[in-house]
Amino acid sequence: MKISQRVLASGVALAALAGVMSGCSSNAKNNASDTSGKPSYRITTVRWSDWGNKFTKGFVDNSAKKSGIKVKWDTYLNSDWPDKKSVVMSGGDLPDAFWGDICLTDAEVAKNQDSFIPLEKYIKKDMPNLERAFKKDPSLKAMVTSPNGHIYSLPKKSPMRPKITNQLFINKTWLDKLHLQMPDNYKDFITVLEAFKNDDPNGNGKHDEIPYGAGNDDAILNFIQPFGITSPNPAAQNMAMQNGKPVYQPVTSNYKAGIAYMADAFKKGLIDPQIFTEDASQGQAKVQAKTPIVGVAAGWTADAIFGANADQYVALPPLKGPDGKRYVNSDPEHWNYSRNEMLVTTHAKNVDKLMKWADKFYTNDASLQTYYGSFGVGTKKLSDGRIQVLTPPKGQSSDIFAWTNSFRDFGPKYSDQSFDKKVILPKSNGDYEKLQLDAKYKKYARPAFPNVTFSPEELQKTSQEYTDISTFVTQQSSKWVTKGGVDKDWNGYISKLNQMGLKDFVKTQRTAYSRYEKSVNK
Repeated sequence: MKISQRVLASGVALAALAGVMSGCSSNAKNNASDTSGKPSYRITTVRWSDWGNKFTKGFVDNSAKKSGIKVKWDTYLNSDWPDKKSVVMSGGDLPDAFWGDICLTDAEVAKNQDSFIPLEKYIKKDMPNLERAFKKDPSLKAMVTSPNGHIYSLPKKSPMRPKITNQLFINKTWLDKLHLQMPDNYKDFITVLEAFKNDDPNGNGKHDEIPYGAGNDDAILNFIQPFGITSPNPAAQNMAMQNGKPVYQPVTSNYKAGIAYMADAFKKGLIDPQIFTEDASQGQAKVQAKTPIVGVAAGWTADAIFGANADQYVALPPLKGPDGKRYVNSDPEHWNYSRNEMLVTTHAKNVDKLMKWADKFYTNDASLQTYYGSFGVGTKKLSDGRIQVLTPPKGQSSDIFAWTNSFRDFGPKYSDQSFDKKVILPKSNGDYEKLQLDAKYKKYARPAFPNVTFSPEELQKTSQEYTDISTFVTQQSSKWVTKGGVDKDWNGYISKLNQMGLKDFVKTQRTAYSRYEKSVNK
């Protein structure tokens, strides 16, 4: 999970902690072995912020020692990485491996495919833990198997992850003050927003309330969710599953109906008039104003969005839509799984030993340690086999503490879902709060478009098409919300998208989906 998408609770803290980091921690040439004769590997990884070098202490360093290898980490700061990346990839001095899907995108891996070695023979020979994970969870293998049959990267399935993703939160203090019931359906929702706008729920005597405002997620897709829109991860390129088939959401009839509904709310003044023009800092200032002014916004948890005012907000239960059903954002295969967590380059020697070491990360115990911190640091193994996630020192957030002491979202890992029941989270931990919400609302989740793979040619084609298509959709949708006209413009909109290559784009997505399904069902 990318931190801006999957761990939104830490977004503000990350910005505050972001510092200046040296380009990398090691510029040493690759060596097949060190002076002691142990195989030595140089691995590049990227960090969101400069949290020091504690993230390999404990399990990571100990597992390398037990495997009889040495690892030198080239650690880059994410803000520096875009400029450094091209130098690393083209400088003739590739590391032995890249660690974490933050390093390289699918398109970058495809573009540089000759720089990476296929891993399937090593997985079969040297990685029994990963092989077992593949058998338990066939989607894990399907999402790393390229159309040509090769596996160029290792996957990840994170522990302690919810099925639902970002959701709406509503000011319960305002509801109580105005003697309003929690809205149950999309019509009730408008009634509540109108009361938020007109009845001074924050009690400051000013007409400053924003009924529906900024948040950490897509403003449109969350508002129109009751119409059957299940706001996917951007990595899914707005593809979703409807009636068992992949569809591009912004051309569906329910998307059109939802836009008309939202446009009416905007016309009534129920939506922040700057919602499509303000930047992240402006939106954050509104949702975290000293006196609350936003009634409803979207994000990971209330604490992640509203900061010091979080105790006034609760999750808005999924609203019943026109079809009588309720929907939540859910896309576990993009949020909780990923590929490109370890890529081995053609510079690597003694690849079998490197892969045997990487296999140690595919156990329940290892996954918890590389997610929350090693035993004795961020976690504790109990005598009954359960694992206690420790409370961080006073003054530190649980999320930043985990990022400081582990790879957190990045790197190989696999945690069996049944093992989650053996993990004890402090109630102060943000993951605890999200999993409690998940237990309530995951029953409303619908199947999501899976994390499919594309050939290099497909990637190049779809990325070009999607850039143009998504830009047009965003511009047109925000125009319809703010100025109306979706019914009048709809046919022309569809025609324009088809001219831009939408049919070919969707065809490629469906071809990739069919391959994925065949791989899963082998």
